[in-house]
Amino acid sequence: MRALVEQTLEVIRPALQVDGGDIELHDVDEVTGVVSVRLTGACGTCPSSTQTLQAGVERILRDRVDGVTEVVQVGGQDLASGTA
Repeated sequence: MRALVEQTLEVIRPALQVDGGDIELHDVDEVTGVVSVRLTGACGTCPSSTQTLQAGVERILRDRVDGVTEVVQVGGQDLASGTA
């Protein structure tokens, strides 16, 4: 599962880099399906970062990698609750 997540993030990464940002994979919990990432650069401080994770990264990962249930930002906002 982790390898598929890494491969999918490589597909997503160029779109983030165009805007001056990037994404780092921190953990993949294969039991719960939770993927932990950190948005960096311009994406790390962007007010729309939660939207980027939810509508972009999480949607794509859930579509392409069986078992992914959620994407959360390490050191950032929790997508489910919208809180740090």
